[in-house]
Amino acid sequence: MQRVEVTGANGVVLVGDAFGHRDAPAVLLLHGGGQTRHSWGATARDLAGAGFFAVSADLRGHGDSGWDPTGDYGFGAFRGDVEAWSTFLGGAPGVVGASMGGMSALITAGQRLAEGQDAAMSAIVLVDIAPQIETEGADKIVGFMTARPEGFASLEEAADVIAAYMPHRPRPKDTSGLAKNLRLGPDGRYRWHWDPAWIGDVSRRREVRGSDLLRDQARRLEIPTLLVRGRQSDLLSEAGARDFLALVPHAEYVDVAGAGHMVAGDRNDAFTNAVADFLTRVLHPGAATA
Repeated sequence: MQRVEVTGANGVVLVGDAFGHRDAPAVLLLHGGGQTRHSWGATARDLAGAGFFAVSADLRGHGDSGWDPTGDYGFGAFRGDVEAWSTFLGGAPGVVGASMGGMSALITAGQRLAEGQDAAMSAIVLVDIAPQIETEGADKIVGFMTARPEGFASLEEAADVIAAYMPHRPRPKDTSGLAKNLRLGPDGRYRWHWDPAWIGDVSRRREVRGSDLLRDQARRLEIPTLLVRGRQSDLLSEAGARDFLALVPHAEYVDVAGAGHMVAGDRNDAFTNAVADFLTRVLHPGAATA
């Protein structure tokens, strides 16, 4: 693993972990809002083992990436970040985007195609996100992320809160891994590893989700496309997935049993196998027949 950096929109320094050989087909992994690059679990490492150069990146305002100096967390800024990573990775990586990371990838590809440019990616995997999502599920996620501005007294307390929010996922016995998604403040309390201005900008991003913009961008997709849904997701329903497949008729679809919105965290093996199979067929076909 190697730490890599690029400069995104508004001069924000973006941080990622790179796995595999630099000359292999490139894959960029973009996590969901409120997560970090560590949220992919073993996916990036397994993709490297499958013959890819995989970079799992922290979104702006998240993890070790910089906070926007102007508080800009609109999708225009995220597009600039995706383009910066795309340039770093040779101009056309496969992009795997969960939730907000997926919306950022979709908007980047769709807007560039509308402008007569290439998509800045050679394939796209959308993880539990599509133009039609369940408002109640989205509100539940935002409610969870904004519920504890005072933070947590310990990692154990944070683990208890997460377990209550996601009862389908076993509570980890070892909570040390949570330290990657939380930061310890000078007051001795743990808080989520994101810029508070990012969550404050949620209304502007919600307006984008509620418009026809995402549907328009989806219709423009011509690159290989895979939609992965968590079958227990309260954000992306089966109806929402079918709506996307009508917008993008060539798209492939995988419905992961036993997984909620955090598909990679809930069923990492099933998720990674589906993504690796798709990317191998469309980006690294020689490996599929070797």
